[in-house]
Amino acid sequence: MRTIELPSGQPIPALGLGTWKMGESNRNFQREVEALRYGLELGLTLIDTAEMYGEGGAEEVVAQVIAGRRSEVFLVSKVYPHNASKTGVVSACDRSLKRLNTDYLDLYLLHWRGSVPLSETLEAFQSLKAAGKIRSYGVSNFDTEDMAEAVRLEGGKAIATNQVLYNLTRRGIERNLLPWCRQQKIPIMAYSPIEQGRLLNNQALKKMARERDVTAAQIAIAWLLHQDDVIVIPKSSRIEHVKQNYAALNLALSAEELATLETAFPAPAHTIPLEMH
Repeated sequence: MRTIELPSGQPIPALGLGTWKMGESNRNFQREVEALRYGLELGLTLIDTAEMYGEGGAEEVVAQVIAGRRSEVFLVSKVYPHNASKTGVVSACDRSLKRLNTDYLDLYLLHWRGSVPLSETLEAFQSLKAAGKIRSYGVSNFDTEDMAEAVRLEGGKAIATNQVLYNLTRRGIERNLLPWCRQQKIPIMAYSPIEQGRLLNNQALKKMARERDVTAAQIAIAWLLHQDDVIVIPKSSRIEHVKQNYAALNLALSAEELATLETAFPAPAHTIPLEMH
């Protein structure tokens, strides 16, 4: 597994398992557990979750997957903005740890920016780190101005990553945010790499996939893996999808193919605000 280095020097896998919309239905619980477990067997040891996903249900799915294997896993969770106060973050983290049945997170993120002052959230993150409950902390859905403000605050220099929407059809971050993060040596975590499935009907992508005898999803994920300092976390609720996502690791796109994708999915010509789900 290729890894990317966080600012702390801690390595993080370049491709992981996303859990958005998991833990919402008892009917799917076992299938979701099996899919993530299969990913873990393949070596996809990065698992990304959040207290928001299934209101804690996704964390309970993950708990089943990592039981007895916690040391193998790079575990990420996120705190709701309304829980991001000095005491709220600590309580939310404790609840996540309980649901995940672990005593630490490798990375804990503020899910998006809310009304609580960033300085307060960062203070709480630092206290959790000092207590050994989290190893690193970061943010999600932060635009360039938010990032610049955050790193100026106490504890802001230790922000390990920014998790944002990034895929072939959502390339707005390439104008300002991605270069800024690279300059600061803060990797980007890309969620929704196949635009919740909508990308899969694109004709250019389908044509390239047919020519390479792979899936459109694999091309889209491989394109992201070609970007420097980008970690990719596709949702992984079915074994078949996990298998395909994993195969994208070894899918090297040629300069010609990258140019074709550049034409089919041009980056925006002007700055656009950060996009979210």
